[in-house]
Amino acid sequence: MGLWSELAAWQLVGIALGLTHITIIAVTIFLHRSQTHRAVDLGFIPFHFFRFWLWLTTGMVTREWVAIHRKHHAKCETVDDPHSPHFKGIQTVLWRGAWLYRRESLNQETLKLYGRGTPDDWLERRLYARLPWLGVACMLLIDLALFGWAGLAIWLVQMLWIPFWAAGVINGLAHWWGYRNWQTEDASTNISPFGILIGGEELHNNHHAFAASARLSSKWYEFDLGWMYIRLLALMGMATVRNLAPRLTINPSKQVVDLDTVAAVLGNRIQVLSNFARQVTQPVLKAELGQTSQPSRKQHRLAQRLLNQSKPLDQTAKADLQQLLAGHQALATVYQFKQSLLDLWERTTHSQEARLEAVQEWITHAEKTRVVALAEFAQRLRGYSMAA
Repeated sequence: MGLWSELAAWQLVGIALGLTHITIIAVTIFLHRSQTHRAVDLGFIPFHFFRFWLWLTTGMVTREWVAIHRKHHAKCETVDDPHSPHFKGIQTVLWRGAWLYRRESLNQETLKLYGRGTPDDWLERRLYARLPWLGVACMLLIDLALFGWAGLAIWLVQMLWIPFWAAGVINGLAHWWGYRNWQTEDASTNISPFGILIGGEELHNNHHAFAASARLSSKWYEFDLGWMYIRLLALMGMATVRNLAPRLTINPSKQVVDLDTVAAVLGNRIQVLSNFARQVTQPVLKAELGQTSQPSRKQHRLAQRLLNQSKPLDQTAKADLQQLLAGHQALATVYQFKQSLLDLWERTTHSQEARLEAVQEWITHAEKTRVVALAEFAQRLRGYSMAA
């Protein structure tokens, strides 16, 4: 009999959820934000506690997890992505995500290229990386000692929690279904605006837009539980935030395009393009195509995908785009100005004066078009600056 074997079923469920919650927080703060993306530095206590806890409850090796996730970002939505649902299949990633991780962890080239900078001390070499199975075995014995045979069920929940929620749901659904704040070149989505169950990882599109940010929430209505814990650790002197996503401000009264405007526009490609898609492309598409019938909605989705695509289009997509633009002058104008907007980021070798002139020229020409949404966007662009 375990020490707490007489607990009611609801109490055992609560304990299991509490234990798995600690594991989720360890993954998002230690493995993801701290080790992989260097967004936060952890103090001695949380650093070693999270390592030990993950060894007990997952058996995952830090270097392997970090390397695979870094490769995911480097090769996202390509055949080399370790777990893209668009290449591996949504069912495979959702239900066999842990197997995909295990298979990629055997790739020594992945570990060599992407696993640098992870812990390499005595504990890692002699215990955590060498004997990962020992941790989960110890956890099983602890659960059995505390809860009797109910501890076996708790242990199974612990062992399945990360493979399902992290390797399956985040790597699968968060590249398949949800909403998008940012026009990233991958297919990442936010599953929910409330990042509670998976510690903030639900805000996956936000993360792919600003991978080095310690905070995953972007909008006022989004909540990142992992960020709340980081703030608490920081208040206790146990964590230091290194990077946060940049935030733009708009001053409606500002009329002069200056170097501050240039820095805000050219230094925040994703935010500017996402604002262009939301404030220009979407309203013009709605006005031009409408969405009252099923064929119209299908055409609208196709047009939105073509107009918002930043990567080169294949021949079929190019033909579809040309057919769309030929029949809608406003959309053709929007597309033309989006392409010239993209060209602004190609002028990185030019002088500050040349970049300033290019941004001024784009804004002036856009304001003179007869596309109201485009002209209003250009006007707002004048007031762009970086938040202090």
